[in-house]
Amino acid sequence: MPIAALRDKQETLHLQTMSIIKANGITKAYGTLPVLRGIDLQIAKSEIVSIVGASGAGKTTLLTILGTLDRADAGELIIDEQDISKLNPKQISAFRNKRIGFVFQFHHLLPEFSALENVCMPAFIAKTQKAEAEKRGKELLDLLGLADRITHKPNELSGGEQQRVAVARALINNPAVVFADEPSGNLDSATSKSLHELFFTLRKELGQTFVIVTHNEELAMMADRKLTIKDGVVA
Repeated sequence: MPIAALRDKQETLHLQTMSIIKANGITKAYGTLPVLRGIDLQIAKSEIVSIVGASGAGKTTLLTILGTLDRADAGELIIDEQDISKLNPKQISAFRNKRIGFVFQFHHLLPEFSALENVCMPAFIAKTQKAEAEKRGKELLDLLGLADRITHKPNELSGGEQQRVAVARALINNPAVVFADEPSGNLDSATSKSLHELFFTLRKELGQTFVIVTHNEELAMMADRKLTIKDGVVA
């Protein structure tokens, strides 16, 4: 193995010794229907993890709990050394804004704002100075190959470009982890492949951690680990 490649592998292994997410005994039911029956998992810094399973298996439910969008009925969740159970709703919202990024199947860009303005929204919510937020936003759009599209509104961008803007938005506050729910589900195969490769580029360039729910077997197999949810547990 070339020395440079060996060094990259050693650096990746070193980063992955630090857990970003620790979940123990996570359960969730809707009414009398149990969805998650005791999820235990750890996700390391700079790791790319895919979560797969049949429709209705609880993948998205797990993602919303790990992403602090919903609370588990029971269990322990620690993200970036923060015990989520000890935070009140206002504190959870602030933590989510600063330490967690999201990419969804549909980009959810605001149509009246430019690419740069959309990317900067989470930073503005976090009360980052406008100049600082825009500087970071431009750097991310440049990294994602969109330097010449920063003033374009969503309807002036292709589907792949819109999703890249959404990825930049997820990264604007330097999150500990980015959660992606079917991120390429609305894209053609060529654009999907480009988006999948982008996640690994961002891991290399930024040390970013990704947790990805997907039905795309190619993306699932590219990940460092593939977790399968079956009958409410990690199979």
